[in-house]
Amino acid sequence: MRVIGLTGGAGSGKSTAARLFADMGAGVIDTDDIAHALSRPPSAALDDVRHAFGEQFIAADGTMDRRRMRELVFADANSRARLEAIFHPRILAAAQTALDGLGKQHDYALLVVPLLFETGNFLKLVESTLVVDCPLEQQRTRLAERGLDEQAIDRLLSAQFTRDQRLARADAVIDNSGSLEALTTQVRQWHARFSAD
Repeated sequence: MRVIGLTGGAGSGKSTAARLFADMGAGVIDTDDIAHALSRPPSAALDDVRHAFGEQFIAADGTMDRRRMRELVFADANSRARLEAIFHPRILAAAQTALDGLGKQHDYALLVVPLLFETGNFLKLVESTLVVDCPLEQQRTRLAERGLDEQAIDRLLSAQFTRDQRLARADAVIDNSGSLEALTTQVRQWHARFSAD
């Protein structure tokens, strides 16, 4: 089964594109979903977070306090590296297991990885890459609509490759600067192409 890595900058619309692909019959594995699952108890990753960062990064419900952790790792590169060392190998292993589990159910699968190019770890699981793209100002507007302030948006975007860096590495690109209908049309075209390969 062919595996395509789907990525894009924050606010680009990659989650919407992934949902459209899934609706059309693609196998979709989202590493954000895996990370969220690993952030809930019982989880060896949570035990490692508690040990590495302290009890203050565990919320009252036993999950990782994602807001507090996000503030820390965006402000401190060493903390980000420690957190990635805890989660990335586990996410990578879980993604491989999930892809294996899809078997022959689908013509192809999408592995959705927000930082596909930045981390590099997940590139070995995919045959090609598909970037969901829109102008930077549109990303910023969409992130603001999610409730992020300007500082939070700056920190989030600075932790990612620039638009030009992503596009230079992409094997293919979906333009999500227009309407949902325009995005759906492009996803349908790529779905037909991937299904035929």
